[in-house]
Amino acid sequence: MTAFRFELLDQRGSLRRGRCHTPHGTFETPCFAPVGTYATLKGLTPEQVKATGAELILANSYHLHVRPGAERIERLGGLHRFMGWDGPILTDSGGYQVFSLGGKVAIDDEGVTFQSVIDGSSHRCTPESVLTFQRQLGPDIAMVLDHCPPGDADANYQRQAHERTLSWARRARDLHDRWGGSARGQAVFGIVQGGTDSQLRAESAQALAAMDFDGYAIGGLSVGETKAQMAVALEAAVDELPPNKVRYMMGVGMPEDLLAATASGVDMFDCVVPTRHGRNHQAFAPDGAVLKLRNEQYKDDPKPLVEGCGCYCCSKYCRAYIRHLAVANEMLAGILLSIHNIHFLQDLMRRIRRRAEGLA
Repeated sequence: MTAFRFELLDQRGSLRRGRCHTPHGTFETPCFAPVGTYATLKGLTPEQVKATGAELILANSYHLHVRPGAERIERLGGLHRFMGWDGPILTDSGGYQVFSLGGKVAIDDEGVTFQSVIDGSSHRCTPESVLTFQRQLGPDIAMVLDHCPPGDADANYQRQAHERTLSWARRARDLHDRWGGSARGQAVFGIVQGGTDSQLRAESAQALAAMDFDGYAIGGLSVGETKAQMAVALEAAVDELPPNKVRYMMGVGMPEDLLAATASGVDMFDCVVPTRHGRNHQAFAPDGAVLKLRNEQYKDDPKPLVEGCGCYCCSKYCRAYIRHLAVANEMLAGILLSIHNIHFLQDLMRRIRRRAEGLA
């Protein structure tokens, strides 16, 4: 079994270019991972996702634990076989879902008790059980359970979530070590928390770095804070993370945010935005523009979504056709726009990697 390994290949200022080796192949960084929460990217086959240039995808262990169950997926051959994706997979631990469920969750120092949104049943998650779920699923990268505070949390709550996240990270790290660590193939990443407090962010990154995880995520951003607060918190965390380990900013997918974060030294990203935008009939375009394809201005427009874009959608269809599909509520509109949006972000990552190599 190939162990997880990160290579730092080039660097221009804080901008980095790297490569991650996993049991299911390599992926280049900086990279954007599309999100397949329930072991599928909505409306897209694995072959369509791969054709966009995506090398790494994300699934969510919280949702898969609730349905269909990690044990069932393990019996059926693991997550890669279950969903028909043969490349690298990362699974999130569910920390963000704990935050987003609000009143349906009770958090204490030992773990989280939550009510299923499917049938109302009660479930208990601890740092150990969440890592066990992910071991059963079999992704290449597993995330520790973290406590993600909302963007407007007060100072006391931010510190409480920060301290709890570090305690949970240590417990998960100890369990991973008892299993044999990443030598068994599955990498585990710690998650930096600390809200919008730059001092807490630095403390969190320092403490996690001392635990020597395989990689480090920066969580709890893009959850309601301002862009300025996000930038300060991100910088404080990145400055304290080991340069020889991969850095992953969770839940961020707008092009302008990806550009800013890679310039600060971040290597990996994931977000539901490209497929959610697609289902809402919106398309990424250059210079931060977002095309709203239901608008009447596109009803006779013969141009592709983006001139020069090599994605399947732009190569085959015009704006007028996409608008027709959107207005008619045809599912193909969301599929084509999702393909375009993912491809657009993959193209952006390719350009950023070339910049890091000094080629652009």
